Amino acid sequence: MGERLCGPVQGCKRYPASQPPVPHLVLLTWFPLSWFPLSRVRRTGRAPVGEEWRAGRQGRRPRGEDRNGVHSARRELSGNVTGLIERLPGLVHRRRAAAFSYRPTAAVTRFTPPLLRPYHVPPMDNLPGRLPSLHSLLAKPEAAGLIERFGRPEVVDALRQTLDVHRTERRFGLPATSVLEAATEMLSRRSTPSQRPVFNLTGTVLHTNLGRALLPPEAAQAAAAALQGATNLEYDLESGSRGERDDHISGLLREQTGAEAATVVNNNAAAVMLVLNTLALGRQVPVSRGELIEIGGAFRIPDIMARSGAILREVGTTNRTHRRDYQSAIGPETAALMRVHQANYAIAGFTAAVATPDLAAIAHAASLPLIEDLGSGSLIDLERWGLPHEPTPREALQAGVDLVTFSGDKLLGGPQAGLIVGRADLVKQLNANPLKRALRVDKGRLAALEVVLRLYRDPDRLAGRLPTLRLLTRTEADIRATANRLAPALRAAWPDRQITVEACHGQIGSGALPVDRLPSAAVTLAGRALDGLAGELRALPRPVIGRIHDRRLWLDCRCLEPDQEAIFLNQLPKPG
Repeated sequence: MGERLCGPVQGCKRYPASQPPVPHLVLLTWFPLSWFPLSRVRRTGRAPVGEEWRAGRQGRRPRGEDRNGVHSARRELSGNVTGLIERLPGLVHRRRAAAFSYRPTAAVTRFTPPLLRPYHVPPMDNLPGRLPSLHSLLAKPEAAGLIERFGRPEVVDALRQTLDVHRTERRFGLPATSVLEAATEMLSRRSTPSQRPVFNLTGTVLHTNLGRALLPPEAAQAAAAALQGATNLEYDLESGSRGERDDHISGLLREQTGAEAATVVNNNAAAVMLVLNTLALGRQVPVSRGELIEIGGAFRIPDIMARSGAILREVGTTNRTHRRDYQSAIGPETAALMRVHQANYAIAGFTAAVATPDLAAIAHAASLPLIEDLGSGSLIDLERWGLPHEPTPREALQAGVDLVTFSGDKLLGGPQAGLIVGRADLVKQLNANPLKRALRVDKGRLAALEVVLRLYRDPDRLAGRLPTLRLLTRTEADIRATANRLAPALRAAWPDRQITVEACHGQIGSGALPVDRLPSAAVTLAGRALDGLAGELRALPRPVIGRIHDRRLWLDCRCLEPDQEAIFLNQLPKPG
């Protein structure tokens, strides 16, 4: 019985008889059959070469050729496509055999095209150097648990990304368990909230980058309850008709500030923009050059005024502004006078400023409103707790200011909001401005703000119930005691570093009382690569944010209250 030739011969140097057939593709190129002297192949088993081949290409009959036999073979193959497919591989191989000066020793058997042969493909997962397929990974029991936890689309996407990473890095041959573990880690990272609780050990109580004021627990609960269900946000329960969302807090603001009316928007910059857009669109507003402040994120008062549509008219100089400067700036195009509290800086030395009552008199003499931006805007005098004095909205209104704007999430200790209090007729104009709808606050913040404002009705217990005020009024001895309790655990976690408890000074932050400092205590860590150490602290389950100063990492303990110490200590690296 003839042997399969894989190419069609046995004993060929290129295709030894012991090697199994290898599938290959035979490319058939059409050519006129008259060019190929097939009778030579039929009689001798070899194709003509050299001179004989050239003679055949030129259409001349080689010496000793049987013309009738040639035409007979040509007719036979021309009329039988199957025969051509069967014989051509053998003919080509014999042609190559003749070129290498050896003759095939076995007869040609029937040839089956390679693409039609049955071919067994082993499973990809069982081959060395292969990655498991997505289908096989999803069939694993571990994948079922991931699908139950994260959902099938998320799991499929994570597995695909993991396989792509392994292919890109050419990490083949990994078991399915390794791929599933990497996908599980990716899913865990992707499901972790982007905004996370952190420990603020920077020494700045109202840190803008860390969320500013902390809400009282009851305020947070009120916000969560409002967000989880329907509320009477803009519905009057007594009349059964449409109401105003500002009504939930306007009465409390009037009570605490003595204003005729009040309204609220989403932050103090929005409050300033709304006031200027309503009262001074396309008209001039004189402001002292010493009050053209820049707040966090490179937002400047001149830019906010320009966006509001008001035209800034600078008066005075950086360090000195007088009454005559305002009076000379007032003209037909003047819409209002404005005063901006120097919240995040102070000008000292040879200075002069117009007092608020005098500035109010100048504005009212010209029938103009006086606007004041207080920035932080504490509702009460902080001096009763030993803190520096900060102007209050009540004081500004009593001095003759017509509209006062201030923040809700700074010294007030509430959620982010921009509060506007003052004359009722002016507040009514603000509420009629279409821009007010774009700047309004949601029901959750209104619910939290209402709770915080109610706490101010009991000032004697306010320091114990309002987190911001409680942190600002902590004694240095209390803070040092916290630092002393943390130091041993930090020394055990980083035994190669010099760790000590040091006295320091913190600050209120968010532009409030910029030159005043709060006595405090901190745990300091010295040594090399402080940036790397700060990165390790930020990588903890609850990130720890400190500050690097004077070649040490300072962990100011003012904002770490006793009930949070256990959480802080339990996440530190264990010795050994």
